[in-house]
Amino acid sequence: MPTPNPAAMEFLLSRRSRPAKTLTGPAPDRAALMPILTAAARSPDHGKLEPWRFVVLEGLALERLAAAALARGEALGLDPDVAAKGQKQFADSHLCVAVIESPKESPKIPAIEQTYSAGAVCLGLLNAALASGWGANWLTGWIAEDRPFVEDELGLAPHERIAGFLHLGTETSAPPDRPRPDLDAITEWVSQ
Repeated sequence: MPTPNPAAMEFLLSRRSRPAKTLTGPAPDRAALMPILTAAARSPDHGKLEPWRFVVLEGLALERLAAAALARGEALGLDPDVAAKGQKQFADSHLCVAVIESPKESPKIPAIEQTYSAGAVCLGLLNAALASGWGANWLTGWIAEDRPFVEDELGLAPHERIAGFLHLGTETSAPPDRPRPDLDAITEWVSQ
């Protein structure tokens, strides 16, 4: 018979991301962030390849990235509101962990499994931050897909990409719950 963990299950059944725009300071310091990163790094990783890494962005780095995102959006001729959304992601953040998908060559582990692992790290980081009492949100957006930006400003190698920008801080308001999937509509039971 399994041994349940009711507190963990209650957390998972009630967890809710906090909109990044509602997060304020303080954000986790390095000592508070390390257990969160440690929990995230315990995500499923077939082959123990560690096909991801973390880039922790704070302070002046966030200001630099905000300015660079706005300039990049303008250079691309994006709608000003779209460009501003990429800029605000960094300008409004007090701490951002960029989860970088960094796939490894492997004859056994397909690239898609490594992508899934990077996504699991993002969710693990998000849940660990929430479980630690911080507000947290997982974002991407156009700026995560812009190769010149991620390579020039974040130092990504050509084979790497952003799995997520995880913004952490102190929540200013708890959002209302949102509609959740209809499990009967998305679940198929197969017995034979």
